[in-house]
Amino acid sequence: MSTFGQLFRVTTYGESHWLEGSADDQDHERRQELGELISPGMPLTDEDIQPQMTRRRPGQSNLTTPRNEADQVFLQSGVEAGVTLGTPIGLLVRNKDQRPHDYTETDHYPRPSHADWTYLLKYGLKASSGGGRSSARETIGRVAAGAIAERYLKLAYGLEIVAFVSSVGKIHMPESSTDSDLLSEDYLKLLHSITREKVDENTIRCPHQETADLMEERIIEAKSNNDSIGGTVTCVIRRSPVGLGEPVFDKLEATLAHAMLSIPATKGFEIGSGFKGTEVPGSLHNDAFVKRADGSLGTKTNRSGGIQGGISNGEDIYFKVAFKSPATISQEQTTAKYDGESGVLATRGRHDPCVVPRAVPIVEAMAALVIMDAVLIQNSRAAAAALLPPLATPLPPSMSLPPKKELEKAVDEIIQTQ
Repeated sequence: MSTFGQLFRVTTYGESHWLEGSADDQDHERRQELGELISPGMPLTDEDIQPQMTRRRPGQSNLTTPRNEADQVFLQSGVEAGVTLGTPIGLLVRNKDQRPHDYTETDHYPRPSHADWTYLLKYGLKASSGGGRSSARETIGRVAAGAIAERYLKLAYGLEIVAFVSSVGKIHMPESSTDSDLLSEDYLKLLHSITREKVDENTIRCPHQETADLMEERIIEAKSNNDSIGGTVTCVIRRSPVGLGEPVFDKLEATLAHAMLSIPATKGFEIGSGFKGTEVPGSLHNDAFVKRADGSLGTKTNRSGGIQGGISNGEDIYFKVAFKSPATISQEQTTAKYDGESGVLATRGRHDPCVVPRAVPIVEAMAALVIMDAVLIQNSRAAAAALLPPLATPLPPSMSLPPKKELEKAVDEIIQTQ
């Protein structure tokens, strides 16, 4: 499906290249529409969306594809006088630097590990150039939608989403002091304080400069060999509302995984302690409860990654997404043609030797879409409950939250028993 979300619904459309059209209409248009549930009266202009578009765009450095796209976004509907109307928001981005004829070799060969063959099997035909809907160019619509969702979440909750490159190939940003540690205190502090400004200090978008230098060397090596390399992106969501996530099939980590694994080239997702959490006993992995400074209940550690039972608990939500080495490379590859005859494919075109630096704003955008949708679902539940008359019969203590003073007293009692 090309639509994501239940209440905050995003639809994208458009292929990576466009071969049809008149001589004076050569711009490929990629539009996207948002659902009607962005609240009326939210300040919104093109300039609120453009920064994330610019972070995603190609041609940023010698580490990315040399395609030169401004990726300028234009608001077309749902906004007037700089504020949202509550009606569907339409956006348009024009593709100025397309070269469909760079892909004539795919008339004969399905590219290894690309989507050419599976799209043909599924639909019986496919876009004649580039990856069509499987192209990473499709993600431009996600980033535009995510920027709008993130603006609402920032204004309403002060929520922050920051992603960064945590590995390239076998070069990893330090996360723990020893192999037996899950995550070091320094790394958790970084997750709690990292900013996009800090992430963007280098072209790799890794906030650990020593590691960033090694990552850059590795990508340049792959590029010089007409090859590619993969990596991971880590993302943290701070000041998320509590209670987000819909058990059992739409747990918050499940919808985050769904969103992240829908991004092109993704191959893995882990949240909190992730796969390392399987290597330690529960006595070392459990997050004990403590009293926060504001009197509320929190967790002493955060190995759960801000989600327990599929529901956000108010702690930082953090996760990691794995991106494979890009499939399209400029090396000659022995493979088979569509008719099964063996041959040698020499791919042309302008491609990223590593996608993770440009994937950072895409991961942030998809995180914003998930949280925005979950907020609308949870708020609709709370609004419906608020219309009901008070219960005549008090509930047992285990069935509802106690008044604030009683809750603070209960928290103090929990602390005293530890």
